[in-house]
Amino acid sequence: MLAFNLFKRVSQAPTNPRSAVKSKQFDVADLYRGPIQNEPDQAAGEQPLDEKLRQAYFWIVNNAIISPHYDIEYNDGPAQTYLVGDSKRPLTLPSAQSYSSFVLLPLLTFATRRKCLFVGGPGRGKTASAILMSVLAGYPVREVRRAMQHGHPQMTVADLLGNPLPADLVSAQSMDDIRIAWRSWLSMRVKIIDEYNRIPTRTQSALLTVMGDNYAEILNHVFECPDSAWFLTANDDQGGGTYQVIEALRDRIDVIVQALAFNPSFLGELLIRIEENVRPEEMVPREIIFTEAEIDRMGKEIRQVEVPEAVRHRLEFFTSQFELMETAGGQFEYMTKDTARLSGTDWAQAVAADEGRDRLKDLGCQTRNGLSVRNLMTLLVFAKALAFFRGNTQVDLDDVRQVLPFVLHDKLQPDLDAPFFALPEHRAYRTDRLSWLRRLFDLSNEEFNRLNLDREDPVGELSKQFSQGLDGVSERETRARLATIERLVDQRVKGRKLYGPLYDDLLKLKYLHQRYTNYLHWVRSQ
Repeated sequence: MLAFNLFKRVSQAPTNPRSAVKSKQFDVADLYRGPIQNEPDQAAGEQPLDEKLRQAYFWIVNNAIISPHYDIEYNDGPAQTYLVGDSKRPLTLPSAQSYSSFVLLPLLTFATRRKCLFVGGPGRGKTASAILMSVLAGYPVREVRRAMQHGHPQMTVADLLGNPLPADLVSAQSMDDIRIAWRSWLSMRVKIIDEYNRIPTRTQSALLTVMGDNYAEILNHVFECPDSAWFLTANDDQGGGTYQVIEALRDRIDVIVQALAFNPSFLGELLIRIEENVRPEEMVPREIIFTEAEIDRMGKEIRQVEVPEAVRHRLEFFTSQFELMETAGGQFEYMTKDTARLSGTDWAQAVAADEGRDRLKDLGCQTRNGLSVRNLMTLLVFAKALAFFRGNTQVDLDDVRQVLPFVLHDKLQPDLDAPFFALPEHRAYRTDRLSWLRRLFDLSNEEFNRLNLDREDPVGELSKQFSQGLDGVSERETRARLATIERLVDQRVKGRKLYGPLYDDLLKLKYLHQRYTNYLHWVRSQ
């Protein structure tokens, strides 16, 4: 009974007393509502969903998943830092509420209905964490275990999706007459694929359709799947296993979370579970279980979290560092790493030819690729989700910094032959990709500050001017703006080596020049 009370208890104290009050999005219908009407989405006296999400986090981290690794660090003032060991690695004691990524990132995946991959050795809690996410959605543990898909080398498309009914195969006069017995997991709002890298390649393609397009297809019959949170597990994050994971399937995964080693000082908690015969996933309190309507509303509230212009500007600057490869293309637009990749050229030869920049200073020289639209949209979604979880109405730069390594873990590929990784103080970044990505973001922000881009950004000013529209802009004003763009391009290219941010600025200026040129032709025709 003691263990039962321990696991079923949810603290009544607010998890974040300083949470900001959520701003309400304006609706025209508000003009016609009376002053005492309740919000349609949230009943009177019902706790906010961000508080419920935090309660779920603290119940899991304190009772269910033993994860004392608070690697998502926030500070409110100075933090205590100690240099440890021969390597002088910093041990930081954060001065504000901080979190365990192994619990928080799956929870944000659950809230946003995205896709999370757990990686780590066997027996480290990957599957247990995924099961807990399904229980939070209201599914019984027995149903979750039966619906979980276990990857194995003989897994067929029928094993994954379903089978045509044998009687229909014999008697059907057309494909439309064949009924399909679909697998029950396809209709669930939380989907779990255990050891996904043991699934055969052909079956992976069927899984890709379900993950990417939200439907399953057999014999021209289609099953539409609901929006779901996905949790996949693997014993490593390099695509190994019985079968190599196809690139498109890996690209659909939004965040990668590493299961860190168990700290033996918590062995007593394991002993309690053995002696009391307790399974945490069977003891989830009713107060932290979300209904389907609550998950829908939570997703809407997360999308309403604002990304301030200052944060977006820094993220744009970071993103612009990586795609440029000056020698890859003859035309300006094609001077990218993607051009080199698509050509099939040897990477070492392509890098050797691109010798005009300071390879130690240029952040782009640390990677073999740039970022896709999907990567950036995912990063924005998880930054919003983290801000929402913390009770804020706006994304802070720290929110981006904390989620970025988990989103880009498998997306931004390091070039381990780059001079950056050859320095003794950077040796750990060759294996610790999360720390490398966070360091990369920090270096980008340092360069942003050095260039004083918060105050001096002529390209940004021209973009703001253009975003106000062209209605009423005269031919004379259009010519003046074209001259301003040409003058700025001339200033930017004189005596400068080409780096990623400058490359993107020049492409933006060319875009603005073309829009004004087209508008000028239209004005003349009137």
